[in-house]
Amino acid sequence: MKKIVDYRKLLGVNKDAELQELKTVYRSLMKTWHPDKFQDSAEAKLEAEEKSKTIIEAYHFLVSIAPETLQQSAEEYGNTTAGSGILDFEYKQQVLKIYFADGNTYEYFDVPKEVYRKLINADSPGRFARRHIFNNYVYRSINKLVASA
Repeated sequence: MKKIVDYRKLLGVNKDAELQELKTVYRSLMKTWHPDKFQDSAEAKLEAEEKSKTIIEAYHFLVSIAPETLQQSAEEYGNTTAGSGILDFEYKQQVLKIYFADGNTYEYFDVPKEVYRKLINADSPGRFARRHIFNNYVYRSINKLVASA
């Protein structure tokens, strides 16, 4: 997904970046782009505010899909995907959002439109998703984002 690639490029990390590396890079960039450092020029301060917002968004997004984060929530994810039915789902720009009966919501990235069509037309969307979506695409928990916001 372009968003993931852009965020990694912005922070200068690769897909195997660990949480500690993300945190270190994030702090370094925020020291450089913190708006308080640009008091001399209103234009420069506005640019720094926009840049810092983008850095914060990139950091939080990459932390949410980091292998360590996913590993920490693997048991909950497994319980949800194996034992909870799908209530609803939506698809926009190759991002599939699935709402589960247990209250969890997950986003799956880079899901081809054809896979989404097959999900819609499947006799059992849950079975289709278990076979073709849950373990095949980068995902993140939406619930964790809401709880931490």
